[in-house]
Amino acid sequence: MVKVNPQSPVILITGGSSGIGEATARLFAGEGYRVVLAARRYERLQALAQEIQDAGGQALAVETDVSQLASIRNLVDATLAHYGQIDILFNNAGFGRLNWLEKLDPVDDIETVIKTNLTGLIQTTWTVLPHMIQRRSGHIINMVSIAGLVATPTYTIYAASKFGGRGFTDSLRREVGVWGIRVSGIYPGAVYTEFPEHAGINRKTGITTPPFLVLSSETVARAVFSLVRRPRRMLVIPWPMKIGWWFASLFPWISDRIFEWSFVRPERKGP
Repeated sequence: MVKVNPQSPVILITGGSSGIGEATARLFAGEGYRVVLAARRYERLQALAQEIQDAGGQALAVETDVSQLASIRNLVDATLAHYGQIDILFNNAGFGRLNWLEKLDPVDDIETVIKTNLTGLIQTTWTVLPHMIQRRSGHIINMVSIAGLVATPTYTIYAASKFGGRGFTDSLRREVGVWGIRVSGIYPGAVYTEFPEHAGINRKTGITTPPFLVLSSETVARAVFSLVRRPRRMLVIPWPMKIGWWFASLFPWISDRIFEWSFVRPERKGP
């Protein structure tokens, strides 16, 4: 039986209806944290909240669209009304549309991705931050992705949103540390989630991340928990992804040629 008391920390998780958010909610609830689940798919949130409660934990489900400021404000208000505090904000909500830029829809594939992945992350943090400043404590963890460190072809808009998230995370950390607030970015590579189903990936070459480098949602959830236990400014997982990041940073011209000859030219030429 999970041990939860009125003093247990509260973690607010956006994108909590599936994948990394769902796994993170289960893990933190099992560790005695009080959990807030936020996403658009309310039925799935309710089912997960009920599962946590049946196991002896505490969970609140709040239907939320992070691309809408009014929805974010309702989420934070509902959380504070229910629990009275927010100790950890895990900005996890996000998705991508992966294709050549000229083939992306300007609203569904460009504007919506930016509003969800970047504007939503910023506005959720903006809404929670005054509460954390007042309490002189808190931890904000932003899901950035390896795409916030290395920009690859067909990832233009997704990478733009994640590079923006990286810049926001670094700048915010330097702003709010004086208030006792921690800010961390987590940078996972490929993860077994619903991401590919929504991304519209259609590659002639069949090039994809090698299976041994693909993470489970549970692995990422444990990494998030490790950041809470030992706060750091950034965490890249799995560790081999650091090699690709360092190589792209040190030898950008070589990286450009590798991407062009191994992926872009074969994909652009077609069969």
